[in-house]
Amino acid sequence: MTAPRPDVVVEADADALARAVAEALVARLAAAQILHGTASVVLTGGGVGTAVLEHVAGLAEEPVRETVDWEHVDVWWGDERFVPADSDERNEKGARGALLARVGVPEHRIHAMPPSDGEFAEPEDAAAWYAAELAAAAPEGRALPRFDVLLLGMGPEGHVASIFPDSPAVRDERPVVAVRDCPKPPPTRVSLGFAAINTAEEVWLLVAGEGKAPAVAAALEGDAEPVQLPAAGVHGVRATRWLLDRAAAGKLPAPPG
Repeated sequence: MTAPRPDVVVEADADALARAVAEALVARLAAAQILHGTASVVLTGGGVGTAVLEHVAGLAEEPVRETVDWEHVDVWWGDERFVPADSDERNEKGARGALLARVGVPEHRIHAMPPSDGEFAEPEDAAAWYAAELAAAAPEGRALPRFDVLLLGMGPEGHVASIFPDSPAVRDERPVVAVRDCPKPPPTRVSLGFAAINTAEEVWLLVAGEGKAPAVAAALEGDAEPVQLPAAGVHGVRATRWLLDRAAAGKLPAPPG
């Protein structure tokens, strides 16, 4: 099955981008709950990713048309730094403060990747455990749970989650992989692989900043291979959305007319 052509949305700046993504995410999760009774989201870290969550929490306090029942939202992560549980580098810690604690997502629906000071001393064991958690949550006949929306950031060299260019993870066919010797600190991580990311109903790439514009253009307009540009290798089953600020879109061709 051929992946649908990506949608591209450009906002004025990073804050406008975060606000627009938050509004779209609330609407998408609310729609999923109408259809399925529950919703599922895969979170990302980073500046824009955290800002989105803060805006989502703010929307929960506003009289908006779409509302989300946060007691029936399953929360997963695309990647996590393999550091102690109380480290400020943990994506989980940032998400709890920005959104999860504020809107009351139940603990049994928060599926965090293990920290380095928990049950597992090695990231490979943590990755295997998370893969088992995904499999346990999958409906009958599927290997993975339904992901309604999977959020991703992107680095200036084109990495997504913790899949970096020309790294073992970019060639790994497992749904969850341990990542060592990352070029960006901290060096040890756990990440969803392409095999899990590309099962999401919708994949949204949130990208801001002029320094990422060349990678955005290469992923959207060129013939980049995922080995060299991992962002070029991700897509949703139903939709792939590149949600950019004006700076990140700066090297895309101008629309006709």
